[in-house]
Amino acid sequence: MNPFDDIQKIFSAAVAAVHPQTLIRQTVSADNHSITFNDDTYPIAPHARVVVIGAGKAAAAMGAALENILLPHLPISGVVVTKYDHALPLQQLELLEAAHPVPDENSVLATQKILAAVSGLQSGDLVILLLSGGASALLADVPEGCTLPDVQQLFQLLLHSGANIEEMNTVRKHLSAVKGGQLAKRIYPATLCTLIISDVPGDKLEVIGSGPGVPDPTTFAQTMAILERYQLTTKIPAAILRYFRKGLAGEVPETPKPGDPIFNNVHNYLNGSNRVALTAAAKQAMALGYEVVLSGDVIAGEAKIAGKELANTALEYDKKVPACLLQGGETTVTIKGNGKGGRNQELMLSTVKTLQEKGYSGNNLTFLSAGTDGTDGPTNAAGAIADAYTLQQASLLKLGTTAFLDNNDAWNFFNQVDRLFITGATQTNVMDIQIVLIT
Repeated sequence: MNPFDDIQKIFSAAVAAVHPQTLIRQTVSADNHSITFNDDTYPIAPHARVVVIGAGKAAAAMGAALENILLPHLPISGVVVTKYDHALPLQQLELLEAAHPVPDENSVLATQKILAAVSGLQSGDLVILLLSGGASALLADVPEGCTLPDVQQLFQLLLHSGANIEEMNTVRKHLSAVKGGQLAKRIYPATLCTLIISDVPGDKLEVIGSGPGVPDPTTFAQTMAILERYQLTTKIPAAILRYFRKGLAGEVPETPKPGDPIFNNVHNYLNGSNRVALTAAAKQAMALGYEVVLSGDVIAGEAKIAGKELANTALEYDKKVPACLLQGGETTVTIKGNGKGGRNQELMLSTVKTLQEKGYSGNNLTFLSAGTDGTDGPTNAAGAIADAYTLQQASLLKLGTTAFLDNNDAWNFFNQVDRLFITGATQTNVMDIQIVLIT
């Protein structure tokens, strides 16, 4: 039994279970006259259009998997956009790459091309939307009276504020003409079927990718309340603030709400989620001989706090060993320093700090926190590993965890102790996973 190797095998099994090739094959089938999603069959008339659009870190892989199923039977057209370095060869669909987590010119161009692809649709046509984490930045536009730099500044401020994904996407939806159900409005009266890989706690459809194809229950009033909560009203560009205030005054239309007839032909299929990945991780851990403890809670809140709690849970564990503790979710980081890192690396650095403070000097605990998309913040790592070697190297190199945490500089800490966890792009995204092996 090698915990350092085992923890990576368990993570790999989790990611493999939510890869689009696996998920799309489980969901979609087709013949020359119809397409079936799970148990729902949609007839395709001889002259009907089948348009595929997509946005997210998994969009290219989802598009490739869908092409393999549909192209032998039906002609398709469409456009998908994914994050830079996540591209894959596609046969028929046009693929664009754009920036994440802050949109760029290619995000705007991709959105324009997607809107063009779904223009002029009729009631017999079918649109398949491939939606995964990252879509909020990749499917982006600029509201009237604002500029792309204005939008980029708002996104950056939100990312540094400590706001959770639901709060951030509430703001993003009210800055867009495609998010928050507004893409569905462009597609109506055609049928819209959305295949979804969830990257948000609770798998809320209106939050995933800022819900371009579903009703939006949030409002401009909630948007302003979020900006005030995180003290952003004096920091965001003046043009953006004016736009939000116009929305608050009713001068900009609200996003489409539940009950709107534009959603009568909309059908959503949740394919992948954090729970699916964790279940696969548990199965792999059991195969490796570990007693599995799978948390039913979705972790959230500040990464520093989650890391401390994870360390304490492992230190207090007193049941059967070897054991594997599993949990998942998505934490936040309030940026106060100017270091380099991501929420998973910060969580692990907090774990290391807690182990040091508790006087832990054993070799029976191995921790991993990593993003299932293979990226953690603006870094080359998916996350980090904390184990006895991490603690030994930190002591040898005299690295103070407090200073690195205060500067949000977890990447440089783990780079020096050789415990960055680097996977490359995984072509999927179902939030983060934490694994603890106790031997």
